[in-house]
Amino acid sequence: MTADPITDHRFQRLREARLAKGFDTAAAAADAFGWNRNTYASNENGNAVFSYRRAKEYAGAFGVRPEWLYDAAGPMLPATAAGFVPIVGRVGANPDGVVLFATGQEAGDLAPIPPGGTDKAAALRVVGHSMRGVADDGALIYFEDQRTPPTPDMLGHVVVVEVDTDEVLVKRLLRGSRGGVFDLESVAGPTRHDAHLRWAAHITAIIPPYQARRIIRGAG
Repeated sequence: MTADPITDHRFQRLREARLAKGFDTAAAAADAFGWNRNTYASNENGNAVFSYRRAKEYAGAFGVRPEWLYDAAGPMLPATAAGFVPIVGRVGANPDGVVLFATGQEAGDLAPIPPGGTDKAAALRVVGHSMRGVADDGALIYFEDQRTPPTPDMLGHVVVVEVDTDEVLVKRLLRGSRGGVFDLESVAGPTRHDAHLRWAAHITAIIPPYQARRIIRGAG
């Protein structure tokens, strides 16, 4: 059977991304992002080919483009201009508060880094009216894309989270029924109880729709 050079070198790109992020070992990266050590090591040494869904997770953690990591398409790093950060998805199109990635906005859309933000910042664009009272249709929601576990100071606040079902959500973070799990309260819609979180991030800025339209830099 003819070897697939893209698949064969996928694990090498994963190792390159991990080293570029500053992690000397696969175990150190797995521990930092809450991944199973054996699973990650198998993905990086080529014993187990990882999916595009997993590539998106790894790419987000290491700050590279998932298309490059998965099939060597395009440059390794996102094309961002100085002082700008990517608009990575849209949120609020339904009451569940699910973030839809790479949907509804042109690839490469950028927004200025918010006051106090860093080069780890990312933005979400609000679509629809299910987040009324937090952010209106067309607003920008900024967060620091650090991929770190939730902290006590996030409790009671609307934050960006990823749950173990691969969904990224914008929810109010509340204590769950026991340690290690959290309730996620929607702006509109039911509360999700006892969710397991992979990471959580404070919202650092919300830009109203009128101003958001003025500051977004389109892909073209």
